[in-house]
Amino acid sequence: MSIPPDAPLGETTALRRLRLHWLGGLATAARGKQRLAAICICLSGALLIGQAAAIAWLIQAVLVDHRPLAEATPVLLGLLAVLGIRTLLGSATQAAAGDVADAARLALRERVYQRLLGRGPLWLRQQRTGELGELMLAHADAIENYYSGYQPVRIEVVVVPLLIAIAVAWTDWVIALILLFTAPLVPFFMMLVGWGAEAAGRAQLGELARMSGHFADRIKGLGLLRLYGRGEAELDGVASAAEGVRERTLKVLRIAFLSSTVLEFFASVSVAMVALYLGLSYLGLMSLHAQVPTLGVGMFCLLLAPEFYAPLRRLAAHYHDRANALAAAAEVERLLGELPAAAVVDDAPPATARVPELLEQHAPPVVVRDVSLRPLGAHHDVVQHLSFQIEPGQRVALVGPSGSGKSTLLEALAGWLPPREGSIVLRPGLDVGYAGQRPYLFHGTIADNLRLAAPGATDAHLRAVAEAAQVMRFAAALPQGLDTVIGERGFGLSGGEARRIGLARLLLRDPHLLLLDEPTAFLDPDTEADLLRTLAAFARGRSVVIATHSETAMRWADTRLTLTAGGARLASEVTP
Repeated sequence: MSIPPDAPLGETTALRRLRLHWLGGLATAARGKQRLAAICICLSGALLIGQAAAIAWLIQAVLVDHRPLAEATPVLLGLLAVLGIRTLLGSATQAAAGDVADAARLALRERVYQRLLGRGPLWLRQQRTGELGELMLAHADAIENYYSGYQPVRIEVVVVPLLIAIAVAWTDWVIALILLFTAPLVPFFMMLVGWGAEAAGRAQLGELARMSGHFADRIKGLGLLRLYGRGEAELDGVASAAEGVRERTLKVLRIAFLSSTVLEFFASVSVAMVALYLGLSYLGLMSLHAQVPTLGVGMFCLLLAPEFYAPLRRLAAHYHDRANALAAAAEVERLLGELPAAAVVDDAPPATARVPELLEQHAPPVVVRDVSLRPLGAHHDVVQHLSFQIEPGQRVALVGPSGSGKSTLLEALAGWLPPREGSIVLRPGLDVGYAGQRPYLFHGTIADNLRLAAPGATDAHLRAVAEAAQVMRFAAALPQGLDTVIGERGFGLSGGEARRIGLARLLLRDPHLLLLDEPTAFLDPDTEADLLRTLAAFARGRSVVIATHSETAMRWADTRLTLTAGGARLASEVTP
């Protein structure tokens, strides 16, 4: 749903409306606050008329009619009360609009996060994490001013100028006509400048996302860059990316300042026309009335004239916030492929878990029928027309040369990769666990990384799975055992140690079907034998599928499924 550069104007307008509708839906949870902000800002505008009337009456009474101060005291007190109320209304508007912006920003992050989870790990592997991170940061912040600034002013610009025009027309219809005929100039030029601001804002957010992705990638590979002496060259690349962001940002600011200057000019000219008409009327050089308006009437109209254009000027000042929000929506759409919708909340009570029927209880955990698999981004199938089934408690060893599709088959069994042909049927209620070759480990203690699978696990249970996965074999020698802090992505651990932590995390989940990708790689024979022995005891009664090149692991399994890399065709053989 992204807008191509050469899209027709009608299509572009329709997509812009869809994005505005999507932006509006982000603040659904704060509708009450939105209404409160709209009511407060409109009441403040209405009180502005009373404020101008009080000031004009005081000027007329004191300077022209020379009334005693006692008569002016109630009006003066009323004026002070109006000023105080308008101050409170302004604070309430800002607070309510801020709450709406916070709710919309949170909704955007929730929708993006849910969409990223729905995409699955295979899709995430192909993306630049820096760009996806910007969806949660800069793109979410870009819509903040849209709700805290643009949305309240949009309501104000519809109500307040109309009230002021009616009040001015009640006293002097000529000045009201001047206001009404000059008002369209402001939104007209605002739209002209706004189209350019939206394009520049989208380019700036895109450049910022690319720089973030570039910088995050370089941070991840910093050790490799230093090893090959590419540090200085990559510094130049980061500087070049930062320069691109600077140029795009200055273009956005240039357009914003230009729009403010143009709109301020036309608003000032319109107020000058009102002042000129009143001045010529008092001098007797121009009068469209039978009687020259009093000084109080003139001051009332002259005080309201700039306030008539003030909401339009504020709308113009916040119009680039709308452009930035549309640009952020377009970038979200580009990176995710679509604008993420809100999660459907089911208010119905949770249904009782269905007890599997007797036939389902005795069905095989997994049945694979004539499956063909193709990894994401690949141009040909690595697995073709494969059929087999896994029995309860069975251990299946996936064997074959590298590239024969072992990891791809495990990912399909885990539900990450949909088959291109055929079907994979899992028994209802089957819990599947997957331990890959590169488990993701977070910065923190080993125990913290294990507890991701079961936050409430006791220390005894944690130590039991660590013993089963042979984690304690190396953790016992660490300064603080399982409480030893490791770096992100397992920094400080060997590849085999990281895989054992991933396996222990899987065992802590206690799934019905265990999918293991090369769990014994990089292990010495003694450690491998101990791992397979404890794994057999821990996984008793559960099905295990293990992709391996190890002869020991192949003998540990009771069934062997051999995959051969043959390009367009796959031969499979099951050997008990």
